[in-house]
Amino acid sequence: MQKIKDMYLKHKEIINYLIFGVLTTIVSLATKYLLLFTLLDASDALELQIAIIISWITACLFAYITNRIWVFQSKSKEIIKEMIKFFTSRLATLGLEMLIMFIFVTALGLNSDIWVIIWTLISQIAIIIGNYVLSKLVVFKKEEK
Repeated sequence: MQKIKDMYLKHKEIINYLIFGVLTTIVSLATKYLLLFTLLDASDALELQIAIIISWITACLFAYITNRIWVFQSKSKEIIKEMIKFFTSRLATLGLEMLIMFIFVTALGLNSDIWVIIWTLISQIAIIIGNYVLSKLVVFKKEEK
């Protein structure tokens, strides 16, 4: 048991990032499906996009709070500035996802169900890595003393 605890403490930041990343995904999906199965209609293109945007905002807010408190343990007093950096960095990785999907699914025509799943998974890996790097190096950068 001590070995597990030691390993957790050694890799606490990455482990917590992955745990809260899974929870963020659950928040995003739950929000999106709750909206689409109650208030909004997925067959309406505009309503579908509204659900995606609301779920993205909800997930980003949840991710910011959990990353600030438990992952990077930020002590910054400039919460609004930090939050803007966080949301901006998440917009950058949203753009990365959109670019990957456009290139491989739309432009190259790899749009069968299996290819969509494969490119979605690949884009999610790129996003997870990108979000972590941006959060660590830009958003929650430790102040030098």
